[in-house]
Amino acid sequence: MGKLGDRLRAFSTNRWLVFVAAMWLQSMAGIGYLFGAISPVVKAALGYNQRQVAALGVAKDLGDCVGFFAGSLSAVLPSWAMLLIGAAQNFLGYGWLWLIVTRQVPPLPLWMMCVLIFVGTNGETYFNTTALVTCIQNFPKSRGPIVGIMKGFAGLSSAILTQLYAVMHTPDHATLVFMVAVGPSLVAIGLMFIIRPVGGHRQVRPSDKNSFLFIYTICLLLASYLVGVMLVQDFMELSDNMVNFLTVILLILLILPIAIPVTLTLSSKAQHPTEEALLSEPSKGETSTSQEKEDQPEVILSEVEEEKPKDIDSLPPSERRKRIAELQTKLVQAAARGGVRIRRQPHRGENFTLMQALVKADFWLIWFSLLLGSGSGLTVIDNLGQMSQSVGFNDAHIFVSLTSIWNFLGRVGGGYFSEIIVREHTYPRHIALAIAQILMAVGHFLFAMAWPGTMYIGTFLVGLGYGAHWAIVPAAVSELFGVKHFGAMYNFLTVANPAGSLVFSGLIASNLYDSEAEKQAQQHHMTALQSPRLLHNMGLLADGPLKCEGSVCFFVSSLIMSAFCLVGAGLSLIIVQRTKRVYTHLYRSVRT
Repeated sequence: MGKLGDRLRAFSTNRWLVFVAAMWLQSMAGIGYLFGAISPVVKAALGYNQRQVAALGVAKDLGDCVGFFAGSLSAVLPSWAMLLIGAAQNFLGYGWLWLIVTRQVPPLPLWMMCVLIFVGTNGETYFNTTALVTCIQNFPKSRGPIVGIMKGFAGLSSAILTQLYAVMHTPDHATLVFMVAVGPSLVAIGLMFIIRPVGGHRQVRPSDKNSFLFIYTICLLLASYLVGVMLVQDFMELSDNMVNFLTVILLILLILPIAIPVTLTLSSKAQHPTEEALLSEPSKGETSTSQEKEDQPEVILSEVEEEKPKDIDSLPPSERRKRIAELQTKLVQAAARGGVRIRRQPHRGENFTLMQALVKADFWLIWFSLLLGSGSGLTVIDNLGQMSQSVGFNDAHIFVSLTSIWNFLGRVGGGYFSEIIVREHTYPRHIALAIAQILMAVGHFLFAMAWPGTMYIGTFLVGLGYGAHWAIVPAAVSELFGVKHFGAMYNFLTVANPAGSLVFSGLIASNLYDSEAEKQAQQHHMTALQSPRLLHNMGLLADGPLKCEGSVCFFVSSLIMSAFCLVGAGLSLIIVQRTKRVYTHLYRSVRT
């Protein structure tokens, strides 16, 4: 009995169990990616035009990305409390939205609807923060794979929820809103005592590489399976029993990773895990505290910069180093007497605070590159319902689900391949991001052309590129600016998402869509003035939701986003050029 108890305790504190539970949480946490399927329901129920839908989309993006409060609370609250707050916000926001859409409560003004969407989606930030922080603490030496897989499953959640919605066999699209309100909240409450730090840095095993390989295999199987299921459901009419069978297979694939902690716990071999350094400790190949001295042989304290004579920079290098060394000696002696406080400005590769990072050009280049790439991708995700309907597709669910799958593969693949780039070639991760942004530019161009089949190809390219942003950028920021204040910097970076969505969706795409819809309404009015009832049925009267039909609806906005993705790729290449030497210092010892 005692042996069984030891096994159960070992299982409950296994870091792989926490990781698998976090994967399950993240598979329900990406509720924002379902907005493309929810927005047509809200638009039809409340009679909104595209500008009003875009306002809701911006509120969703703000709720999804503004995680300063969640980041601050994560430092003082336990994991279970964080998940409980997130579940409450998710249920309150989307539960109320469901009541409004189903007309069980009266509709609210647009600004209050935006508040509801913000509150409901903001619960996702508590799920993401808890999962990422906990797993990075438990796997401090595997940041790239951990971030990629965690963010990947968040991107896959819309496909999973859509498949679960198909099992209900209901024509009521408002049921999808109900699922968004209830599903993530129940999963978070069910896992809130499992997802926690368990001292994972003391559980390193030689089998960890195989465990990650198994997880990657499950990811590929899951993505391939969902793609096949969605395409079959789109082109064939499946029976209810077949849909149920396909959903059971999906659930089995999601459960399979639990085999890792079970196998490790039941293993009969006496394994002695090794310990790996905590994130706060500098480790070989992970941080750079002195390697940049090749570029700057002497360590220049901030006080030296303030106190040194103006003509010292014009001296020969040897004399300059000598004079600076003398000045540093005096400052250190003064510090020992309490006369001055020594502060040293960090170099790239060391731990920056957010304020120190905000004055660095590299940080802003990363931010603007992220804004252009992820902002344009998020605009497509938010408007997939209208984009697909404008070119003749009646059901947007297939494209929302496919984009979720490509988003998932982009995140997992972005983390995996960028890790190969930095570890095997000692080259900056942003070269992978530049490639992803070029692919997105091609995808936006295909959306503009609206050729047969381009909706499928466009969603593939844009979803893949968008997902890669959220695996590559967080890992790159942790490398260039350290991990000590990574939470604050990550939450600041995420603001680029709603900022980009505000520009591309709120200001460009929605206004151009409504403008074209008004032109088409006027044309129909001129040709069918004698039949206002027909116009009303078509949704083209001023008092109803305007509808735009044809490739012209998103032609100009897609071309604009394509051009800006190329600009983002150019910014990424500038980052590559500026940080090549830093990555050589960071990963040279790992490669050798």
